[in-house]
Amino acid sequence: MGKYYNENTVLYLNGEFVKASEAKIDLYSQSLHYGYAVFEGIRSYKNVNGETKIFKEQEHYDRLRNSAVAMNMPYPWTNEELIAATYEVLKRNNIQDAYVRPVVYAPANMSFVPNEESFIFIEVWEMLPFFGEKLLKVMTSPFQRPNPKGFKITAKASGHYVNSILASQDAKAKGYDEALLTDMNGFVAEGTGANVFYEKDGKLFTPAPGNILPGITRATVLELCNELDISVEEKQITIEELKEADAVFFCGTAAEVIGWDSLDGQPFAKKWSESLGKVIQDAYKARVIEKEFKIELV
Repeated sequence: MGKYYNENTVLYLNGEFVKASEAKIDLYSQSLHYGYAVFEGIRSYKNVNGETKIFKEQEHYDRLRNSAVAMNMPYPWTNEELIAATYEVLKRNNIQDAYVRPVVYAPANMSFVPNEESFIFIEVWEMLPFFGEKLLKVMTSPFQRPNPKGFKITAKASGHYVNSILASQDAKAKGYDEALLTDMNGFVAEGTGANVFYEKDGKLFTPAPGNILPGITRATVLELCNELDISVEEKQITIEELKEADAVFFCGTAAEVIGWDSLDGQPFAKKWSESLGKVIQDAYKARVIEKEFKIELV
């Protein structure tokens, strides 16, 4: 037990609601030995009407299914039953503003033959913004994103995140808040668990799909840009371009929208408070609690 659960915490495990302290997983699971599992990071919020609302629940559970299919993992569940189970877990734990973690994991299997079944659990816990509220000091990581020819890179697979852990721990050991990873060709890819956007001359840019996990928060930022008439382009981006940006931000379910202070010690030209990223940050905060957001862009 610790900051994620206590003796009263309840989770959903294979169709049942059980105490987290009593839940068990098979120590011969292929997931534990090989990282062969898929998961989602989801948030729920107390909306402006005081109701518990899971943000983009359909999109997240669609992606969980797509990840499982990409990884050849049996997936017998429907979105409807998992969404209902998630709301019930939130209710039983009396949490509204929560981080939600569904994991599809494999049975005992020390071989690489396909499994005939999968298992699932859904956990929830209270979590503030993953990086806090302060602007981030980011470093270019010596670690690269995996080659897409070696993995199903668009699947949110557990094993992929060993790469993220190594890069993040390396950055923190060197005095930074977070790492920025490049792809196999040296172009900007993403953070260890978040996508990246930068502003230049009144326009936003973000890495094109191919070597990134195309995040649901990233898609939300693109939606907000469309609604707010902010020009945005998806393209290949070099580290040098990024260092010349007016402002930069990460976005992800855990991170939400968070600005950068600097990259490799080099600050950006624009104050965060005056950036398009700040506009997006405010719009995103309003969107997740279903609050109307309007702004006049100068």
